[in-house]
Amino acid sequence: MSELPKLATCTYQEFKPDMGTPVRTTVGHPRFALSYQLAGHARLVTPTRPLLKIEARDAYEFSYRRMLEGHVFGNIQRELLRIAGAYDLDSPVVLLCFDRLNVPGNWCHRTMFAAWWTEQTGDEVPELGAQLKAAPTPPPTLFDF
Repeated sequence: MSELPKLATCTYQEFKPDMGTPVRTTVGHPRFALSYQLAGHARLVTPTRPLLKIEARDAYEFSYRRMLEGHVFGNIQRELLRIAGAYDLDSPVVLLCFDRLNVPGNWCHRTMFAAWWTEQTGDEVPELGAQLKAAPTPPPTLFDF
């Protein structure tokens, strides 16, 4: 397989310039001031407006993955490499959106994209923003032995 860009994901709000190259993956621009400049817009990764109307996570993910498959992996790869190459190929392209993953019940297309990318390439796509912490495991009791 040809060259793959390094990828990561985060929110606009949590992104810091030392994390990598900031790239928009949202239908709209942020409606708040950013302390950094966006390097580009990953249009083939961005959900469509009709997708945004789907509220059920499983239906959304099914439709989003169909959209990604329709764009074809090689086209998505080339778009992300083009953005990365214009900046710094050694720095990850950080795919940004608004949804915070540390809020119970929140989910986001960027994590669905990360899972899809990993399935396609074997490369992990780390989330750089805060994530929901798993509930602590209770210590064993006498009845567990």
